[in-house]
Amino acid sequence: MLRPLAGLAVLFLFGSTAAAQHGVVLVPDITATPLPRAVEAGGATYVDKGLVAAGSLPAGTIDFLGDTLGSFSSLMIEPGTWRRDGDTYTGVLWTLPDRGRNDPEHGLFFDYKGRLHRFRFRMTMADEAGEAARVVLTPDGGRELRDFRGRPFTGADPGTGTRSERGIVLPSPVGGAGAGKISLDAESLQFTRDGAFYVGDEYAANVYRFDKDGGLTGVIVPPRAVRPLDAGGKPDFTSLRPPASGRRNNQGVEGMALSPDGTRLFVVLQSALIQDTKPGDAAGRTLTRVLVYDVSRDATPRRPMAHYVVRLPAYDADGVRSAANRTAAQSEIRVLDDRRFLMLARDGAGLGAEGGKPIVFKSVLLVDTSGATNLAGTAYEHGTASLRGDGGELRSGIVTATWVPLVNLLDPADLARVGLSLDPHAKGKALLSEKWEAMDLVPALDPGHPDDWFLLVGNDNDFIARHCVMDGKRCDSAFDNDNRILVYRLSLPVARSTTASHHH
Repeated sequence: MLRPLAGLAVLFLFGSTAAAQHGVVLVPDITATPLPRAVEAGGATYVDKGLVAAGSLPAGTIDFLGDTLGSFSSLMIEPGTWRRDGDTYTGVLWTLPDRGRNDPEHGLFFDYKGRLHRFRFRMTMADEAGEAARVVLTPDGGRELRDFRGRPFTGADPGTGTRSERGIVLPSPVGGAGAGKISLDAESLQFTRDGAFYVGDEYAANVYRFDKDGGLTGVIVPPRAVRPLDAGGKPDFTSLRPPASGRRNNQGVEGMALSPDGTRLFVVLQSALIQDTKPGDAAGRTLTRVLVYDVSRDATPRRPMAHYVVRLPAYDADGVRSAANRTAAQSEIRVLDDRRFLMLARDGAGLGAEGGKPIVFKSVLLVDTSGATNLAGTAYEHGTASLRGDGGELRSGIVTATWVPLVNLLDPADLARVGLSLDPHAKGKALLSEKWEAMDLVPALDPGHPDDWFLLVGNDNDFIARHCVMDGKRCDSAFDNDNRILVYRLSLPVARSTTASHHH
């Protein structure tokens, strides 16, 4: 069980502590609580020491394939490249864009090739206390992703189209953009120690495994409960409408990460499956699934070893205390040990969002599955049984994972130090982006603070740029949404013994 640590500033600013216990956010969760802020979990203390660095790239940056650079649906420092030299940290940063600059409402999709971007990452700590360090990202090429046949993936929506490779039914457009290719809406990235990597997808809710050169070597197909299926039980991979059961459209494998020892792969859906959604309730998507795979012997196992439920926060999109009417969907995870992981949950407001809604909630939560019900092998996995009973509430007998907020991104004083604001009219400041979707953890390599880590958090700018090019065509927007990375310093005691070797 996770609980706030007595005597230290904690992160419950949801209008009332009672509301916080149920994950309901009715007013903007803006914190003025002094740093550091701490919580306790399992007898250990976890501390957020605040925002220590930031960096950005212009929205109009062109990538190694000649397209506008799409920022960071996921990111990761390449294992073995992280170094400290005095006050300067360096590493090779890989980032994952999603499916390209598309306009689904008007049926416009580009044949955007699946890829990873590579950067030289350099962070030099500030000389004076209170100043933020500067992160410099230098584009350094990238890697194209290729399917079993050696062909590129496409970001284009597959519609009703499919094709089979090695006995696996995959999404594939029949005509138009990307015809004949495998459709990929990439959202999560995780490297293995040998340089191979996993990519999580929205269309099929598959996890694809690639060799170090970007060639597909295997696929983790999700259980039936998660697969997008039509009423007849056939695959329904399109993003343009919800399926009859399985992952919601555009709500696939948004979070994915390996345990520090590399043996377990955690996969988290962005929000509730169709069958677990409370009908007619925009805040009824809170019950999401966590699948844990044993990848110690088979890199693409057929079924999970564990399967949990996490209840995501719900919030009032207007921030006026009326009622929760949205789900704070999760956008990324990083695993601390076999039971705990960090999960980024957020609202849909900020730079890039339409509607002018206030920014209400963007936090990194510390999740613990140790007391949660394991649904592996049950009807909730191999069938499409709903987690909700007739009254719409979670069925009795199913215990969800617990969580507390650890890092609150909505800290105006901290954001101001790196030129960001929660106020769209703030002079000399940029409005905080809507979509913070990428995280990684690297050790601070500080002998005086051996439990200290840097949490890298990146935005997904949706390719929004005044000067945008995609697949040789223009895709200009009315404003620039720059590519940004924020760096927080945390104390994470459970991670030291197992994780440090993975990143040195």
